[in-house]
Amino acid sequence: TVDCGDFSLGRSCLPTTMAAAGHLMLLSCVLLHALLAGPAEGLVRVPLTKRPVDEDGPVVAGEDAQRLLAWRHGLVYNADVPTTGEKGHAVALKNHLNAQYYGEVGVGTPPQNFTVIFDTGSADFWVPSSKCFLSIGCYLHASYKASKSATYKKNGKRVALRYGTGAISGYLSQDNVQVGGVVVKNQDFIEATREPSITFMFRKFDGILGLGFKEIARGGVEPVWYNMVNQHLVGSPVFSFWFNRHASEGQGGEIVFGGIDPKHHKEEHKYVPVTKKGYWQFDMGDVLIGGKSTGTNLPKKYNAYYCDYYTFIQIKSVYNHFTYTLYVLGLCTSRCAAIADSGTSLLVGPTAIITQINEKIGAPGIFSQECKEVASQYGQRILDLLLNEIDPTKICPSVGLCTHSGTQGVSNGSFGIRTVVDDETGRSNDAMCHVCEMAVMWAKNQLAQDQTQDLILKYINTLCGYIPSPMGESSVDCKRLASMPDVAFSIGGKKFALTPEQYILKIGEGDATKCISGFVAMDIPPPRGPIWILGDIFMGAYHTVFDYGKMKVGFAKAA
Repeated sequence: TVDCGDFSLGRSCLPTTMAAAGHLMLLSCVLLHALLAGPAEGLVRVPLTKRPVDEDGPVVAGEDAQRLLAWRHGLVYNADVPTTGEKGHAVALKNHLNAQYYGEVGVGTPPQNFTVIFDTGSADFWVPSSKCFLSIGCYLHASYKASKSATYKKNGKRVALRYGTGAISGYLSQDNVQVGGVVVKNQDFIEATREPSITFMFRKFDGILGLGFKEIARGGVEPVWYNMVNQHLVGSPVFSFWFNRHASEGQGGEIVFGGIDPKHHKEEHKYVPVTKKGYWQFDMGDVLIGGKSTGTNLPKKYNAYYCDYYTFIQIKSVYNHFTYTLYVLGLCTSRCAAIADSGTSLLVGPTAIITQINEKIGAPGIFSQECKEVASQYGQRILDLLLNEIDPTKICPSVGLCTHSGTQGVSNGSFGIRTVVDDETGRSNDAMCHVCEMAVMWAKNQLAQDQTQDLILKYINTLCGYIPSPMGESSVDCKRLASMPDVAFSIGGKKFALTPEQYILKIGEGDATKCISGFVAMDIPPPRGPIWILGDIFMGAYHTVFDYGKMKVGFAKAA
């Protein structure tokens, strides 16, 4: 007899007796292995399709996009808390509105094909059900028919996926799921029976396949990726994303389950550990605009030390004939959280930093009367307190603009987004408080660069015109791309820069071309934030590896 091992893992064929070691039997085993084995080298490949960014309208659909992003990260938009509705588990659904890349999977036997977003920011897998009768969106997409599958198993547990002004609800079922060239057996998934939102009505994808950690899966469901590993369908517990940013020249991209394709990257990957299971979250350092820090940009003679998410720099200098010591707190200079998120094309970050980026790239923001008022009435007072070594986190409460006595990390979402926790702790959600905290940060940044008080006050006043709009979308002049600065993210001590051509999205062609900034503001307060969401814009420039076995994320320049 011959033991060919576990064919799905590609193990070598070893004769169990010496008598069976003949060439004929060996050849038979090799041929049998070739017929039954899984993908070569344990890799499962799923080709991706890229839709034009303007195919379904604007890149960011205003308030709806903000609602989605807010719910995705456990925030509440404009205090609009939806009722529970159907019994089940609530799932925070993110902004798939802007996802550009999707692939195909099959559910059932024989497989029923669905176009899905492969989303590293969620862990649930759902597709429309044939029993979805009351939602127009279900009639515009493929639907799963349990009666047509020989491997279907009933579960029936109700699940509700909360989403902005509505919800996607349904129940759990079990069936085989085909991903690439392999079949995941007995996979639990959600049959969506209600899709009330217009967001899903006109999208190109039918459902979402989550690739996040099971900690954020609902109903105790084992995610698809976990079962691919547990059922030995991949060579190693690693998957990687390659997004072709020149999709018109060929394939839109590819997900490789089980490893890495060296043809997809140009350099060695820089890995950072996963800091919190749920999303693929890791620590990120400074954000630089044109090579300059958005926190502090200090000469080497100054000393810096770190505490939590912030950098405190002790400065001893002569300023306007006064000797002073200043402790500078710079957002993200030391550490911010970041999420590698394939479910959105955007780059989402704290308002205070996005405002600085907008000013440099000429992306007009909203006119903020609150910001102008803070700059004119409280700007000088803020500077005086900083120069008198007052704790920066105490400045806004001391001038009467904030009611709390601890830092919010300039991240309270008073421009449309807040947290439920804010109400429970009594923190102020007033726009004046939020603007004041940003003004303190901006002032500290300029003081660290030895700017004069007049220039600092003018700089704050200027930034007031570049605060990102709650509507999300910021247009820029396409003719200015050549003069725009690179924006770099410090990850694991290495700077990953994006050029204007990479972070500006172009809609249309020729004279009708419209350029949209890929940066969107969203604030998440400590201890969870500040958080950056690095979507397809970043992952398109940098090949991204998700190493489940070693709990780390890696980035390398994409091929």
